[in-house]
Amino acid sequence: METHKPTDAHRKLETLIGAWMGEEHIHPSPSDPKGGTAIGRVHNRLALDGFVVIQDYERERNGSISFWGHGVFSWDPTHHCYALHWFDSMGMTPSVFHGDFQKTVLTLISKEKHGLSRAVFTLPDDGSYTFRMDVSKEGSHWYTCTECRYIRQ
Repeated sequence: METHKPTDAHRKLETLIGAWMGEEHIHPSPSDPKGGTAIGRVHNRLALDGFVVIQDYERERNGSISFWGHGVFSWDPTHHCYALHWFDSMGMTPSVFHGDFQKTVLTLISKEKHGLSRAVFTLPDDGSYTFRMDVSKEGSHWYTCTECRYIRQ
């Protein structure tokens, strides 16, 4: 049996690998009317012989963990795009995001029956990256829910 090797597209996801932490700004929304700040912790690791990056995420607010998430980033060679399969402690159906890199910015969009979500990862260097989650009902007007600058730990 032929052994498959990760491609350059797979290796591009390696920029996410590491332990990261940062102060998150949570904008007011129906699910969090007051908004506020939180500490976000992200641990990304390479898995499956370099074909995926697995993310474990936790949000701490007021001294306790209030939200957990688990993501699997991969390259989809059939559709020539990146994919993120996202599971979290909200108990909803897992979300699947698709998108691509534009230089150092990875933008992934999920289309759900309630609207769209857009995850934007800006990876300028090895020591930090920014993350922003936007939502939209129809795709033309976007609202930022959460944004953060994570620092490598």
